[in-house]
Amino acid sequence: MQTRWKRLTDLYQFTMAYGYWRSGRHRDPAEFELYFREAPFRGEFALFFGLEESVSFLRDFRFNAEDIAYLRSVLPSSVEEGFLDYLRSVDTSEVTVSAVLEGSVVFAKEPLMKVRGPLLVVQLLETTLLCLVNYASLVGTNASRFRLAAGAEKKLIEMGLRRAQGRDGGLSASKYCYMGGFDSTSNVLAGKLFGIPVAGTVAHSFVSSFSSPDGLTIRMLRSAKEEAEEVDLMLLSQSWLEKVCRVLAVPPEEANCGELAAFVSYAIAFPYNFLMVVDTYSVLMSGVPNFCAVALALHQLGFRAVGVRLDSGDLAGLSVQIRKLFRVCAKQFDVPVFEGLVIGVSNSISEQSLKHLAREVRAAGFRGFRVMLRLCGNFVPLREVRDAGFRGFRVMLRLCGNFVPLREVRAAGFRGFRVMLLLSVVTLFRCGR
Repeated sequence: MQTRWKRLTDLYQFTMAYGYWRSGRHRDPAEFELYFREAPFRGEFALFFGLEESVSFLRDFRFNAEDIAYLRSVLPSSVEEGFLDYLRSVDTSEVTVSAVLEGSVVFAKEPLMKVRGPLLVVQLLETTLLCLVNYASLVGTNASRFRLAAGAEKKLIEMGLRRAQGRDGGLSASKYCYMGGFDSTSNVLAGKLFGIPVAGTVAHSFVSSFSSPDGLTIRMLRSAKEEAEEVDLMLLSQSWLEKVCRVLAVPPEEANCGELAAFVSYAIAFPYNFLMVVDTYSVLMSGVPNFCAVALALHQLGFRAVGVRLDSGDLAGLSVQIRKLFRVCAKQFDVPVFEGLVIGVSNSISEQSLKHLAREVRAAGFRGFRVMLRLCGNFVPLREVRDAGFRGFRVMLRLCGNFVPLREVRAAGFRGFRVMLLLSVVTLFRCGR
């Protein structure tokens, strides 16, 4: 974690800390619990994420001279210098943490993390821990709900970086989408930093940048077959387009020639990874015929196309129609691999629309979905509760001068009414240097 984020907290944490110090309570034993009152997205569960970053933050928590100087400039002038001197010695050597495993399924009103230590120290940790857990758990939970909606066999690709909540939110979202059940991300930096598989296709801007085959300066592609001859892929694709239009009953003039040039150009660059967006113009009258023509040309040269992507329109209905056209080509041109071409869908798919897609196009043979997952519309924040000192068995039990840490198991009955509170001893993780 970058050093600057270790000071990511609210000012009132320091004013409260000063209040504890001024009243002589700064070393009182305290425990903070992190939990949420209601599951996000009107659901029944959440996934707990952010523990790794929280532990990293706790291990390195301390104030340097620059931090103290800044705090002196923003705190009220009545704050005594002795308090700032005390902050120089503050660390987490006396702090212990118990938490559920990262990625665990968790439920409302049960503690996800318990932080124990001197009152002043654990107070200063509150905001940062909430920040590290809240968004991570929210995104990871949302990703898991998309995975459940899509089913285990579908490929989910996170491609929402351009809609992310800032660059740091973009990295966090890519990371926790993957941890929540996605297969890959388009975020190159997230792939590098976290070892996440990266994936991507092509945008409409690439397709629309070509106006006609005349602007295609590189047209030759070396065959993957034994003879390895160079072939004019543009001419070969045009010859296939005539056959495809005839078989699919599409007027040849409806197929956009600029789109065909774009497809050929991309196929020359990526003959083994040919997957094109087909809704720049007309999906059924231009995009699909042009794709099939280039894919058949690649097949003739020993390559195999991957598939198409839809980014607009009736995704379910168009997908079914595209699958039918692929099957027609597979039968008419004796190319069985067309049966297995990918049909990917995107365009800010929601959990509800994904369920609809999975239900409506099960027979369409989807392999991949692109899902924008950055802007969580049903946000319900995680909450935190604290109990300083000893208030019965809910916090911590003192026996012979020693602390006995307890795990709470809270059982709820009909409509969330609590029916049992079970306490058991837990193992603590010490965060000291």
